[in-house]
Amino acid sequence: MTSSPWKSTGSDRTAIVTKIRDKARAIRMHSLNMVYAARLGHPGGDLSATDILATLYFGVMRFDPKAPHDPGRDRLVLSKGHASGALYATLAEAGFFPVDWLSTYMKPKSLLNGHPNRNYVPGVEANTGPLGHGLPIAVGIAIASQIDHAGYRVFVITGDGELQEGSNWEAAMAAGHRKLDNLALIIDRNTLQQGARVAETNDVEPLGDKFRAFGWEVVDIDGHDPSALIDALTWPGGRAKPLCVIAHTIKGKGVSYMEDQVSWHHGVPTKAQLDQAMKELSLT
Repeated sequence: MTSSPWKSTGSDRTAIVTKIRDKARAIRMHSLNMVYAARLGHPGGDLSATDILATLYFGVMRFDPKAPHDPGRDRLVLSKGHASGALYATLAEAGFFPVDWLSTYMKPKSLLNGHPNRNYVPGVEANTGPLGHGLPIAVGIAIASQIDHAGYRVFVITGDGELQEGSNWEAAMAAGHRKLDNLALIIDRNTLQQGARVAETNDVEPLGDKFRAFGWEVVDIDGHDPSALIDALTWPGGRAKPLCVIAHTIKGKGVSYMEDQVSWHHGVPTKAQLDQAMKELSLT
């Protein structure tokens, strides 16, 4: 099983951060090409979550891509399932399936649906898409690990607008009550949701205080900084609290005309726009 390279081997942090950044660049390029070819997708949210996904899979989580159902593996639940392009690109780069599969994204009979399905895709832990479901699922998995004394960790990525769903707060209350210190929630805090700013639609602030009130440890970080993400997510045992990482991100990160633009929550670039994005990403 692949262990967290920073946590387990004491490897040079600069080398690991460089690898994560290289993988993030590849993931962004894959996901944009997938959206362009499929003529469908959610590129803004793909790009805001990319550095979180790359850090989890190449700097934090323990897993074996050749044994995706290994009972000791760490689990990731992508609650914001519309960011499937970034998830599939990450899983391919991590070796769960061939990179060639990415060219089938959302095509008829493809295993790579618009929202991830655990019955079809190696490495997908939960079927997600309806928002507000991922955190409750992750809490259930973390409880199972706690009951079985299994030792695996559970990570879940939500959008910030998604936290307007009440099911998240029921799950947060349960996680705090059970002191699930094997659970980490990463909030992709890009401040945009479909159609508008989160604050304009139904403001979720004060976000950190809300989770603290439910018994969580909370940290605020730059969600595009792999080193900060590693520090937050390789937490020591014995904390006796679930962890909430508020990862401040930019929707459309890495592509100038997409950054912080609500219009790119979903959308398809033109060929000229795709070429510009590839050029910009190649220089990062």
